[in-house]
Amino acid sequence: MRAKTAVVLGAQWGDEGKGKIVDVLSERFSAVARYAGGHNAGHTVVHGENRLVLQLIPCGVLRPGCKGVIGNGVVLDPIAFLKEVSRLRSMGVGVDEQLFVSNRAQVILPYHRMIELAAESAPGRKKIGTTSRGIGPAYEDKMARSGLRVVDLLRPDLLKTHIEAACHEKNAIARALFKTDPLDPAKMYEEYAAAAEEVKPFVTDTGRLLNGILAKGGSVMFEGAQGTMLDIDHGTYPFVTSSSATAGGAATGTGVGPTAIGTVIAVTKAYVTRVGEGPFPTEIHEAVGDHLRARGNEYGAVTGRPRRCGWLDMPLLRYSNHVNGAEWLVVTKLDVLDELDEIPICTGYEIDGHITDAIPADVHGLQKIKPVYTRLKGWRASTAGITEFDRLPREAQEYLHFQERESGAKIAVVSTGPDRDQTILLPEFAAMLEQIHS
Repeated sequence: MRAKTAVVLGAQWGDEGKGKIVDVLSERFSAVARYAGGHNAGHTVVHGENRLVLQLIPCGVLRPGCKGVIGNGVVLDPIAFLKEVSRLRSMGVGVDEQLFVSNRAQVILPYHRMIELAAESAPGRKKIGTTSRGIGPAYEDKMARSGLRVVDLLRPDLLKTHIEAACHEKNAIARALFKTDPLDPAKMYEEYAAAAEEVKPFVTDTGRLLNGILAKGGSVMFEGAQGTMLDIDHGTYPFVTSSSATAGGAATGTGVGPTAIGTVIAVTKAYVTRVGEGPFPTEIHEAVGDHLRARGNEYGAVTGRPRRCGWLDMPLLRYSNHVNGAEWLVVTKLDVLDELDEIPICTGYEIDGHITDAIPADVHGLQKIKPVYTRLKGWRASTAGITEFDRLPREAQEYLHFQERESGAKIAVVSTGPDRDQTILLPEFAAMLEQIHS
């Protein structure tokens, strides 16, 4: 019998609608665990009149009885975390009973934001398109073994010493390289020592917690942040995030062994979007790109930045499924394509006159790609809110079957709108979920 776990992650550059999918599926799981990234990832969940953007806290806490776990692979901004907790408390969500934070997670401090913002704005520096929330510098300190972990945040003496030493170093770097005004370590200590007291009740050994849930027959969903093509190793480097957004990150980022991963569910839009800088082979530069952006409300949940829009890229999706070992494919925002007469899908790349479906490792190679398109007929009918696959227009069904054949993963779910109930669960996938839930 397969392990009672699932990884839900983004198949492209993030913003695929993972928040809604995790929310829809979480009622079948004992816990939802976030394993990478920080408050640079915004998962939008719409339920009735409420529209929530969760940046750090796993979507599972919106389901009574489901534990939300922030794993050791996450970088935690205590102030941002407490603001999110406060907002959920005000809505009656049981965060105090359901939410847990890893004692091994790294802490983001103000000097991380200072360094990132200054570096991203510096003349002559290559812009990555970060959110300037300190994510990258916090991971840099983690790998340099000079970071502060949550367990250390809770020790006032260690916190004070760490902040004083770090500010001495970071202020000197920022002043020398970027002419940035120094941060006050005494003020920083006072603010974060107070925050630590509020964070403390949530802190535990989350690896032990999750393994205990599984040992007792419970089930765990691992919630990815960003997307596969933003993974630090497997993405479009250097235009990537600073953590492991792929399925492998679920093990290293939570303390649950890789043999405990039961299945991987990759989420893709019916088209593709990207926020920020970096190569994007199927980007649409014509007016239809604006049409998709308007219909799909394609603006960053965290930053508000307009997303770049493009056609579905099958070589990229096959690569993503290969890297993640994805078994299932969730397709979101199908309804955004409802008004199109024709829908191109990229089925191959032309690079220097040769046809291939291999993803170049370097930016130069990615920039040379000329997409090869297969054009499918549009359906010119509303799919919004449809909850049965057979009720979709025939052309929409063929569009989905084409993705299934080309991607190597089985269609599990189709989202036809932002609400929980605007969702189609395919029978084979529903049966697999019942096995996990039983």
